[in-house]
Formats: sequence, C-alpha cells, structure tokens
Amino acid sequence: MKINLTLGLRLVLATALVTGASAKTLEGSKPNIIVVITDDQGMGDLSCMGNTLVKTPNIDKFYGGATRLTDFQVSPTCAPTRAALMSGRAPFKNGVTHTILQRERMALDTFTLAQALQTADYSTGLFGKWHLGDEPEYLPQSRGFDEVIMHGAGGIGQTQYGDFPVNEENVYFDNVLLHNDTVVKTKGFCTDLFFDAAMSWIKQQQTTETPYFAYIAVNAPHGPFVAPEKYKKRFLELGASEDSAARLGMVENIDDNFGRLMANLEKWNALENTIVIFMTDNGAVGKGSTKEIPYFNAGLRGGKNSPFEGGTHVPFFIQWKGMLGQGVDIDALTAHLDIYPTVCELAGVQLPAEMQELEGRSLLPLFKNANAEWDDRELFIHCGRWPEGKREDFKYKKCAVRTQQWRLDNNKELFDISKDPGETNNVASQYPEVVDRLRKSYDKWWDSVQPLMVNEGLPTIKPEDQPFKHRYDKQLKESGIPEWAPAPF
Repeated sequence: MKINLTLGLRLVLATALVTGASAKTLEGSKPNIIVVITDDQGMGDLSCMGNTLVKTPNIDKFYGGATRLTDFQVSPTCAPTRAALMSGRAPFKNGVTHTILQRERMALDTFTLAQALQTADYSTGLFGKWHLGDEPEYLPQSRGFDEVIMHGAGGIGQTQYGDFPVNEENVYFDNVLLHNDTVVKTKGFCTDLFFDAAMSWIKQQQTTETPYFAYIAVNAPHGPFVAPEKYKKRFLELGASEDSAARLGMVENIDDNFGRLMANLEKWNALENTIVIFMTDNGAVGKGSTKEIPYFNAGLRGGKNSPFEGGTHVPFFIQWKGMLGQGVDIDALTAHLDIYPTVCELAGVQLPAEMQELEGRSLLPLFKNANAEWDDRELFIHCGRWPEGKREDFKYKKCAVRTQQWRLDNNKELFDISKDPGETNNVASQYPEVVDRLRKSYDKWWDSVQPLMVNEGLPTIKPEDQPFKHRYDKQLKESGIPEWAPAPF
C-alpha cells in the first residue's frame, strides 16, 4: 500500500531524523540525572576522539549513541570548572580563582545545583572529588548533597592542600575518605570505589523510585599517575614511561567503570528515565605516549592550565534513551555554565528569587533541534593562579575570550576557530576591529568579577592546620576510623 505523507508530517519526520530528539516534552520531565566528570582528561584521551593508543570501547559506544556538544568549553583547571557547574556562573564570581590557598572555596552565598534539585524532591549524591572547600560550611554535605563519599583538597594524598595525611602512604589505593560526617577507611582502587559507591546508591534510589542526581566526580587521571598493574602492563610493554603507562591505564580503568555503570543502568531498566552525561573538567597534562606513538591532543593547542583550546575544549556526551538524539552533533558554542539551567529546566526546579545570577543558557532548544537558533556569545577564560597581591599584573596573562568564530588569546593573538581549531594562524593584524571589540568586552568582564573574588588575600593554611587533618585526628582519638564499603548492588 502506498503511503502519501502530508508536507507537515514530512517536515516533522525530517526534523526528527536530523536531531534525533523525541517529540516528548523535555521541560519538567524530571529524569534522573547522572554526571560523570573525570579529572584532567583532555579531548584527545579517548579512542573515539582519534587516540590510537588508548582503548575506550565503552565510552566510544556511549559516544556513538549520544548527543555530542562538539564545542563545549570549561575552565582551564579543576576547581573553577566545578564551581561553574555547581553555580551556573563564572567561577571568579564564586570567589574561585585557584585550586589551592583557600581560593578554591565556592562562595557561601551560592545556591548550588544540588540545593536547587533538592527543592524539586531529588536525592543528591557526590562520589569522589568536590574541590570547592573543605571547611564544614563549604563541604557538599552542607551545600545540597544527601550522600557523600569524598577525598579532600584537589587530589588524594595532597596533604599540604587539605587531604587526609594518611593517604600519602598508599596513594589511590585503600584510601581514607569522608563518608557523610564520618571519616572511613576503604578498600581498593579509588576510581573503582567511587563508581561502586555511586552504583550502590543509585540502585537504592531506583528501588524506592526516588528521582536522583548522581555526581560521579572521579579524581583520575589526575596525577600522581597511579593505576592497578593490569592496566599499566600493555603500555609498559609498548615502551611507555611509568607515568604515561599509569595515566593511560587510569583512562582505561575509567572506561571499564563507565561500562559497568551503563550495563547496570540497562539491567535495572533505568535508561528510559535517566540522563547520563560524560564530560571532563579541563584539558590534559601531556602524559600518554610510547616510544612509537606520540602524545595525542586531538590537534589542539595547549593543555591544562593554559588559556588555549587544549585547556578548555573538552568532551561532552549525553544520552537519554528515547528522548535525545543518537549520534547527533551540536556545533553551537556551549559551556559548563549551561549545565545548571539545563538541569533545572529538565527537573522543573522553581529557583528562588534571591540567588546568584545565572550566566548559562538552557541547552534544551539544541537538544530538540541541533540547528536551533543560538545567539552568538562571549565566554571569558582566565587561568587565575596569580601570586598573592599580583592580580592586576595578571589581568592579560593566560586569558582568552571565545565566541562561536573567534578566540582572542592573552589579549593579543586572534584565531578563527571555525577554520583553525588548532590555533596555528594568528590573524589579529587582519581583523583589528574584532580584537578591539573582544578586548573591550574582556575589560568590562574583568571589572565585573573583581568585587566577587571573596577569597583573595586569605592567609595560607599550614598542612597541620587543614580541616581534614583535624577531623581525622579527633575521630581517631575519640572513636577510631571504621572500615566502609558500599552496599552490594
């Protein structure tokens, strides 16, 4: 039988084929939300991005069935990206201008994404790295998270910056962590533990049919580079250095754990009502090569703690079975600032009148139609990390402005990213009007963020005075450090 489609129906079907989006309403649909964010994993640290050395079959499979943001921008280092994700505004406006020295503490007047979701009756869990302050009032337990298993500071074993000193003895294995309000001793490799804890908690929420937000923020492949021996073996045999073998092994371990997560979600029939996001917090650190295969950075300039594309352009893949497009690329300029308003719109959150101004945009129009109208924007990037009292001296150092087409680096180099994503041809002399416009925008932005840098000029905390050390010593003396493991799932 011949079927004659009307013009309107043909257009609807064509749009669905282009975008892959479901006709169902996204706004207020209240899905479960899982964000997996890895640490110091760059655009080139996945085989689906062209790396021929590392093998990431599970993330590759996820990529194949995902909606992909191909120009997704974050901050050049860890804590700033996490602050933007949790607040929906520029990290400097949250007081986060560094990863240490108390300048990683997210301003206490920030209404966090987790707090917003709690108002919509979501359960919230953090598994791994927080890096937005270790004092009690700054901890995730005080800022909207119901379930927490975390290390201190920016990395496990970074005692001088706030982690438990005992973790220096066996970095990344059998770590002492903070579980809600109790210091606990765990078993196994840290990435495995964080995924296990997340999956155990997720299964509990599935059983009780409670909507949830699971923030799986692993500390790998952040240095020091440590991985189980079985993950290093292949790379060592290929001629990699110990550090490169361990870092690549950490990436492959993440992939295995991500595969376990997706398999369990499928087994629990959870994929139809759960959004899963895979992203990273900033560019890579340049470790991951053998004698025969050089380090792969996906053709991008720079890496972590640089103001270039290699420092801020990271993977972002999102799946929601039956609701979002599969294998769909969205080329619009997007950013970490956009996660907060997007999640809130999906969850039907009614935000309070008195809270920080959101600078991100909801991504829902793009999820519905990859070619939806999306106004150009200016994203401001700065590595921060200036020495105490030297902020103004660093105004134009390690900074950038991005638009859909342009990237102005360090207030002087201009690149047409649409044609030159590797930033190889400085065209500042050819487009002086663009340079002038972006410089003026940057100056205005710089003036706007300075009053909100609430952590500038604070005293350095000595290792022996860090809050997690005091917490550990007090609990050890009063009640001891119990062993802890996630409930079976």
